[in-house]
Amino acid sequence: MAWCESKRVDFVLGLAKNGRLKARIAVEIAQAKKEHERTGRAERVFAVFRYQTLTSWSRERRVIGKAEYLEKGANPRFIVTSLKATRARRLYEKIYCARGDMENRIKEQQLDLFADRTSTATLHGNQLRLWFSSVAYVLMNELRRLALIETEMARPQCGTIRTKLLKIGAQIKLSTRRIVISMASGYPFGAIFKQAYENLRRHVLLQT
Repeated sequence: MAWCESKRVDFVLGLAKNGRLKARIAVEIAQAKKEHERTGRAERVFAVFRYQTLTSWSRERRVIGKAEYLEKGANPRFIVTSLKATRARRLYEKIYCARGDMENRIKEQQLDLFADRTSTATLHGNQLRLWFSSVAYVLMNELRRLALIETEMARPQCGTIRTKLLKIGAQIKLSTRRIVISMASGYPFGAIFKQAYENLRRHVLLQT
């Protein structure tokens, strides 16, 4: 943080909770608990305050406290930032949490599309595998954006698409004029598969 400040680089960083921090948002936690008891849903109240550690920080900094109350109880979280004008809720939910979403996209490519399978004996072989994974991610993302729009699976992870829409049993019949794919009548996601096909077909027709 001191380096960022010396170079005029703004930052938003997660801050480990401790007793002093939790005490600073005790009132907000009580408010969130009361609202949770009224609505039965997870509730958040945000607090903004100046804070300095006892030994490691050289100065006070702006801290955002998320006083959240869930069914399981209190869930306080904290971030420290150099940004001054941004409102607390937006700073936490739209800016800080976006970092977590980006990490999820990286994890998605690693776990669902095997970007970490770089165990060949050559650098070029591993690079090719990573390219294949990257191309697969682009295709999956376009499938979400174009085919699954306005369906129950409009925002699925790649693993969900692979399991529910791609890795399914079907009978394929080839002829000189057409390809017929016969799917099981009991396939639970048939309506979504059909809608995805129609969305893709409509998009292709619009482009031609």
